[in-house]
Amino acid sequence: MESVLNPSEIRVLGCLVEKELATPEYYPLTLNALTAACNQKSNRDPVMSLEEADVVRALDSLRMKGFARQSAEGVRAMKYCHCLAEKFLLEPPDLAILAELLVRGPQTVGELRTRAERMRPFADLAAVEQVLQDLMEREEPLVARLPRQPGRKEQRHAHLFAGLPDADAEEFVPPPEGARLQVRVEDERMARLEEEVAALRTEVVELRRMMEEFRSQFE
Repeated sequence: MESVLNPSEIRVLGCLVEKELATPEYYPLTLNALTAACNQKSNRDPVMSLEEADVVRALDSLRMKGFARQSAEGVRAMKYCHCLAEKFLLEPPDLAILAELLVRGPQTVGELRTRAERMRPFADLAAVEQVLQDLMEREEPLVARLPRQPGRKEQRHAHLFAGLPDADAEEFVPPPEGARLQVRVEDERMARLEEEVAALRTEVVELRRMMEEFRSQFE
């Protein structure tokens, strides 16, 4: 994708799309409402803590890149809206899936269907898969299917507004076994003891040297 967005821009853009679909009566959003949406603890991954100044910077950058604009509806306070539908000729189902990927990161087809329900209902998993396929097969793809992670049955999908996700970051690392954790704790304890013994030995050598020097004064 020509324009690569940073995490703050991704969050702001995702929230604008989400709120248009989920709560259209409050859309476009004021700066205060948009900041609150960005910092929600629910339906967000990762949870962020953006200041209004951070949101303003993200909005300014998104406006320059053609992803957002100031709404003409603002009378008492300026309001903001996204431009994804016009920029990429997207329909509501496309926007719902993209919004979910923007605010919560890579997800499986099943997760997307369940979580996007608040924005746009999908009849079944096949309907979600069709939207994802359309978004992947565009001349300028907006979504990619990630490699299946070890220990997972389903593949996840990710948006491409921040570029292709790092495969190393997506690699699944299984949690260590209980026995391994116990060994690790014991190894750390032994290492601390060895350090303490080495420090004591150094102190004993130094004390012996001082005693020798003290004795030599009376010989």
